[in-house]
Amino acid sequence: MASASGLVYHPPRCFRPRNLAPFRFSRSGFFSLEWNPAKASIRCCAMESGVEGTVLGASHSKPRLSRLVGMGSKLVGCGSAVPKLLVSNDDLAQIVETLIGMNGFQFAQAYTIEEFLQVYFLNGALYVNLFATIFNFTGNETLNGLAVDAAKGALDMAQVDADDVDLVIMCTSTLEDLFWRCDLGCKNAWAFDITAACSGFVVGLITATRFIKGGGYQNILVIGADALSRYVDWTDRGTCILFGDAAGAVLVQACSGDEDGMLGFDLHSDGQGQRHLNAIAKDEENKLTSNTNGALVFPPRKSSYSCIQMNGKEVFRFAVRCVPQSIEAALEDAGLTSSSIDWLLLHQANQRIIDAVATRLQIPSEKVVSNLANYGNTSAASIPLALDEAVRGGKVKIGDTIAAAGFGAGLTWGSTIIRWG
Repeated sequence: MASASGLVYHPPRCFRPRNLAPFRFSRSGFFSLEWNPAKASIRCCAMESGVEGTVLGASHSKPRLSRLVGMGSKLVGCGSAVPKLLVSNDDLAQIVETLIGMNGFQFAQAYTIEEFLQVYFLNGALYVNLFATIFNFTGNETLNGLAVDAAKGALDMAQVDADDVDLVIMCTSTLEDLFWRCDLGCKNAWAFDITAACSGFVVGLITATRFIKGGGYQNILVIGADALSRYVDWTDRGTCILFGDAAGAVLVQACSGDEDGMLGFDLHSDGQGQRHLNAIAKDEENKLTSNTNGALVFPPRKSSYSCIQMNGKEVFRFAVRCVPQSIEAALEDAGLTSSSIDWLLLHQANQRIIDAVATRLQIPSEKVVSNLANYGNTSAASIPLALDEAVRGGKVKIGDTIAAAGFGAGLTWGSTIIRWG
């Protein structure tokens, strides 16, 4: 299968113009390709922008469906995978303080009053809003392997062969290789990545339906996979207890317009909120150096990233305000009301956020899908992971209407109203 990031796309012969002119692109912070029939080179965008490139290749071996705007799409399969290493509260307690002793309203001095507001009463004791378990990678596991396992589960459920997949959309913020590959055996598919943090899967799902509606694609795999445990400071109790590793996938399939399972959607981003949740490239290692006369020295230093930094209070405020508004907008786009929702499926970030959004939308708790206590926050994997469990557990049935919403770093957030099956 072709790689995702860094992919050179081979357009099918029927869509390729006879004289394909080089296209121009410039994206700050990335290396861009400049193609010349006689000589190829790369240019670093930190030094120069506005370069040329061209992509040419063999024709696609499998014809696509006609480009029909009236085409619909439906979710026909799902799968998920988690690492073998299970980390419990007891394990985390060996690293950071996770338990607050309760004596009236007395609590450990290490906790501020703001943190006190983020805890629960459980069995007469006062605990941090902490997950029962999370899953983390062992030394022999890879994110690629989890993504493949999740995708195979979706293909098996849908009874679709890997050779019949037209497109693979990989939603992740934690690539193991900047030029990602997925060993799935989809010989006729092309692929690309989406980096939208915890909103990634929702963005990928909506993107898949647009390719089907306007691009003639029939079977699209959407994979959400992240390994945020590799990007946390394991001495920072505010983040290290939150994140688990996982992968989830769905197969989106073309159908007639009257069977369309994508009923409505809504997407947003706000870069001003980036300061509340980020993992920034380290300035001292990311800048190009210069010599004594001020000229830039190539190559740049090796890039690395800081651990995840999060202002939990501000992220909570953002989520409980923006996510219900987004779901309401998606419902309006679908011509539905919250009473039409069979299941509320949110990004599994924080149970208080999930409960607050459900209350705002007047959705009873028995209609809320939550597996947060078992896996923690698995970023782009959380929605397909929870969906897979709900489908295989018999909760979500064919024809059920699901309101799904993702939200996270960027800040990004979005919602979609889908019908399962």
